Amino acid sequence: MRKVISFMHLSLDGFVAGPNGEMNWIKVNEEIFDYVGERIAQTDTAIYGRNTYEMMENYWPNAGNKPGASKHDIDHSTWYNKAYKIVLSRTMKDTGITNASIINDHLSKAINELKQGDGSEILVFGSPSSTHSLIQQHLIDGFWLFVNPIILGEGIPLFAGIKDKIKLNLLNTKQFSCGVTELNYVVANE
Repeated sequence: MRKVISFMHLSLDGFVAGPNGEMNWIKVNEEIFDYVGERIAQTDTAIYGRNTYEMMENYWPNAGNKPGASKHDIDHSTWYNKAYKIVLSRTMKDTGITNASIINDHLSKAINELKQGDGSEILVFGSPSSTHSLIQQHLIDGFWLFVNPIILGEGIPLFAGIKDKIKLNLLNTKQFSCGVTELNYVVANE
């Protein structure tokens, strides 16, 4: 069975963005890009919320073709163009591309059908409100978190609207030279 893994950068106090959606506090470097690139190269499916999908679609399809594109831009653009994209949206009707689909209702049924299908793990990229919906319906199997060395004090929390405890098992940690720490958790089976 395929697993759904939430991939997020967050502040030490648990926010994924500032109060107005700011993400300029996120630290990334080539070390993180290479590390993340190795894992996502093994992933064939990504879930995005509508806003994140629109941001991604506006940049990544052609990012690797631009003059002076970095290794990360080339690698991620190549992956993005091959990956199957699932967009969680109540308002979007069509993505306009062939390797994408939209889930706008029956979230639990649709995600559980995806989990039963062939392929690798399914990564949820960013998309805090979509992640909240997936968590609330117990559809997230793990968390791949990059904790940034900053306390924001306020913003968009990763864990909002949680009514039941979610027990986790730590699979891996990694410290990066820029001060970011990766925490890789799987949801514990009770």
